[in-house]
Amino acid sequence: MSRLSFATFPLVHARTAAFCLTAVVLLSGCQGGSAPSSPPSETSSTTASPTVSESSPAASATPTASPAYKPADATGKAQNVPVPVMPELAKENSKAGLEAFIGYWYATYSYATETGDLGPWSESTDVMTVSGAAYKKAVELNYTNGRWVVGGRITTPVIEVLWQEGLVEQPAKVQVLQEQIQYYDADGSSGQQMTPEYNTAEAVMATYRNGSWQVIDNGLIVG
Repeated sequence: MSRLSFATFPLVHARTAAFCLTAVVLLSGCQGGSAPSSPPSETSSTTASPTVSESSPAASATPTASPAYKPADATGKAQNVPVPVMPELAKENSKAGLEAFIGYWYATYSYATETGDLGPWSESTDVMTVSGAAYKKAVELNYTNGRWVVGGRITTPVIEVLWQEGLVEQPAKVQVLQEQIQYYDADGSSGQQMTPEYNTAEAVMATYRNGSWQVIDNGLIVG
């Protein structure tokens, strides 16, 4: 198993609860409105009929409700999963900014685990690194050929940024909670043995590039 060491703590890439890999154990309104009313036509008549507007006020329009979120189950994939939104603070090159970013970054991976959509996560991750490429492949395998997973949502109750002024790469320690995961093949059969829920300590290494944070390494803290 690949093992890397940060300057502050050793880590191993082994988040087993997130993915269905066999050979490798890895980390998972309408734009409305009517045209402006033309002014009443002037006629040669000495008495003009009063004009009555029949248009409804814009405020009376009924807003379109968002489709209801439906988590994945044994019958199919999750539907209408809310896409994580990066908070403004997470864009700052600061200790507080990095803490907010890491919370967002885990939310994007939770979203990817639940939906198979790696878009938001990939935008905040260097997928050319060993860990980034491996985690990306793991999620893709869980959703290839009609597969899907149930559960696996991630929360991060504790994020401790080990900020060191002047460093290009900033480390952090994170408590990661993940729900149990059940795996399904396209025909609805169980794809592999269920992965139990877990509570682990993980390390994250991030760097600030071109005005935004990017994760360049991530794994379990060992030792």
